Amino acid sequence: MVDRQRVVIVGGGFTGLYAGKKLEKLLPASTAELVIVSPTDHLTYSPLLPDVTASVIEPRHVAVSLRQALPRHKLVVGHTTSVDPEAKTITISRSERGVVGEDTQVLSYDKLLLAPGSVTRRFPIPGVSENARGVKTITEAAFVRDHLISQLDAADALPDDPRFDAERRERMTVVAVGAGYTGTEIVAQTHRWLTRVADRWSNIDAADVRWLLIDVAPAVLPELGPRLGQYALSALKGRGIDVRLGVSVASVEGNVINLTDGTPIPSRTLIWGAGIVANPLMGTLGLPLDRGRLVVDAKMKVAGAEDVWAAGDAAAVPDLVKPKPADGPQPVTPPTAQHAQRQGTAVGKNIAASFGIGQAADYVHKDLGLVADLGGGTAVAKPLGIEMTGLPAKIVARGYHLYALPAMSNRIRVLTDWALHVLLPVQAVALNQTRPEDALITPAQNTDIYTKAEDKPKVG
Repeated sequence: MVDRQRVVIVGGGFTGLYAGKKLEKLLPASTAELVIVSPTDHLTYSPLLPDVTASVIEPRHVAVSLRQALPRHKLVVGHTTSVDPEAKTITISRSERGVVGEDTQVLSYDKLLLAPGSVTRRFPIPGVSENARGVKTITEAAFVRDHLISQLDAADALPDDPRFDAERRERMTVVAVGAGYTGTEIVAQTHRWLTRVADRWSNIDAADVRWLLIDVAPAVLPELGPRLGQYALSALKGRGIDVRLGVSVASVEGNVINLTDGTPIPSRTLIWGAGIVANPLMGTLGLPLDRGRLVVDAKMKVAGAEDVWAAGDAAAVPDLVKPKPADGPQPVTPPTAQHAQRQGTAVGKNIAASFGIGQAADYVHKDLGLVADLGGGTAVAKPLGIEMTGLPAKIVARGYHLYALPAMSNRIRVLTDWALHVLLPVQAVALNQTRPEDALITPAQNTDIYTKAEDKPKVG
């Protein structure tokens, strides 16, 4: 009798979940023991986190249970902090209520899929780590919502005295960095939400809340092209949002955000949505990297590491749909949920092929297009290259999210939330379940826990 081989998936995001689904379908229980290691017991459907921040969707409704979705997998809740490809082991720091503890566990594997995803991209800008709030996790998104409410609470309670005008302006100024999907959707949706509920505070006028969206790039939503980007820019400006392009944050000093053009912005709210980078775990392996992402071949196999695959945001998967430049390497797929999901299914098939079940195949997927929800009846979308705006784009955006949510129960809950948001008064309630210090980017995303081996050179 041949012993079962252990297949370990690192990461419970889109790639890990869909790879696990495919493995459960293809590999008999007598052939493989399936294990998934994840910092949480759920997948976060991150494209809908702006809806969480804007009190449109309840936080748990964008959390897809890994135990329910992957019943054959043993779930280990913790962070994979190091990988030893030679010994074929990983080291896990166990988590309790989202906090990484001191207890560690060494887990052996026969086959390994590295899919730890990505973290918020930051730059070595003074004051950002101590003050900026990300929106990559449910914890962060819910905290931003509560924080905005608390700022209005505090501003509303200030005496009607000129001596408190400066503090009032700080509390009623919201600054968001990053005019890509995250920053644009967060600002658009939270602005609309707070504008609708501001009159519930006796001393607050929605027009007095100042909103700034800044980005060093020259355009809003550049991934969607100039026409849709201009439409989004016009929609934001039409709501009174101050959009500043070609500028970024130089430093944060106390309650002042200094921009690179020399402008000081008094504010107590800095939302950071300036893109993502591969999970820092990739930098600890001593294997070739491409801008922080682990280099893999078209079958998502990791060179120099036996029985190891990588996919999703943390892997530089060749994009075979795009032509290879004559003077450069093959382009890689962008780190989007769409590619992460489909790479999960594809790499699951390839891992099964290593058991002699089916044939390994190159990853090939034509981008289906992108969507951005701007709140209300406004959105922009580019399905299959067709540019759409307004209500038609909104319908496409919400239809896509319902399709992409991995669990039917989550789809029903999200659809119900959307309906109730239209039919019932908009909620503006702060639950305050997270301490401010725990909602900063580093502790919320646990980006400082990875073991760097000094004798393993980084490439790339």
